[in-house]
Amino acid sequence: MQIKFGFTQGLNVARLGLDETQIMSACQIADRMNYDSIWMMDHSNVPQWKNAIVNDAWLMLAAIGTITRNVELGTCVTDAIRRHPSAIALSAITLDRITNGRAILGIGAGEAQNVLDFGIEFSKPVTKFKEQLEVIERLFDSGPDHRVNYEGQYYKLANACLQSKSIRKPRPPIYIAAGARKTLELCATHGDGWIPIGYTPELFQRHADVIRENAKEIGRNLSDFQFANDVDIYFTDDGEEAWNKMKNAVKVSLYKPELLSVHNIQLDSEFDFRKYFTEYAMNKPELMEQMKKAALKIPDSVARTAIGVGKPDNVIEMLERFIKAGTNHFIIRFWGDGYFKNIEMFGNKIIPYFRDQSSK
Repeated sequence: MQIKFGFTQGLNVARLGLDETQIMSACQIADRMNYDSIWMMDHSNVPQWKNAIVNDAWLMLAAIGTITRNVELGTCVTDAIRRHPSAIALSAITLDRITNGRAILGIGAGEAQNVLDFGIEFSKPVTKFKEQLEVIERLFDSGPDHRVNYEGQYYKLANACLQSKSIRKPRPPIYIAAGARKTLELCATHGDGWIPIGYTPELFQRHADVIRENAKEIGRNLSDFQFANDVDIYFTDDGEEAWNKMKNAVKVSLYKPELLSVHNIQLDSEFDFRKYFTEYAMNKPELMEQMKKAALKIPDSVARTAIGVGKPDNVIEMLERFIKAGTNHFIIRFWGDGYFKNIEMFGNKIIPYFRDQSSK
């Protein structure tokens, strides 16, 4: 399978304060340079950076779709807690139709910072997420002559249907953000792809194996499954200087119980990760400070395997580590100066290298 390469307008773009015009220009460059996919984060806000411009992901992807011709377009990822599954399903179908079959539904269980400030309850997210996926699948398959029903704890359908069909068959692909056993099981059952974030190659391989094991149990063939990976890249001539500037932020992105376990790193007894995950929002900045302190326990030797920092050869080495661990679709977050320059560097140096490798 040929390795795919995309990039995301995520926290990296928020940090730079880029607006919609700049983002759309970047996407046009990528579309001309043989990137495979373009992604938009779906946040309400980013408390870390007050200068960030945070637009609606679905509307941005629709706009990007009108000025591109080749790249797939996906959410990385839609925060399902904030949207009813019928709205998510219809948005995905509509995006697919207006882009001639290029839409991807990237979806996750959500996070506290996107919902608590708006009075939306953040409880039982995984249970709700499972129901959301089941409802979305039914609605993808619905129509005036095939109305559907669903009776869940949180969601219900009563003789419901959507009245448009996607261009891509049988549906727009669903990539699921997952990082724990229950959500990884959902990938095997409902997903066409998996999007993790903040992983080392060792953790990626461990969790990819969990998806494969669950798929085997239900008799599912994963030959076309997209083991995607949201990774950070920082092009620079001085990799050591850049690493010293960003290593603490990298460790924060990696800090999670599953990663600590796979690398035999002791969990900080003074930091409650579950509390951070379920309560962090703009009005509780102290939780982020606690997270930063706890993340310092991750050794540099572990954290550096997760990021490509330096010259193109250094980036290739990082990508090859993840390919060996099972990644077949990279979703890049570019850091450092010169956002457009970084997109062009990757398109000129990295993508051709791997295209040549796959053709040998």
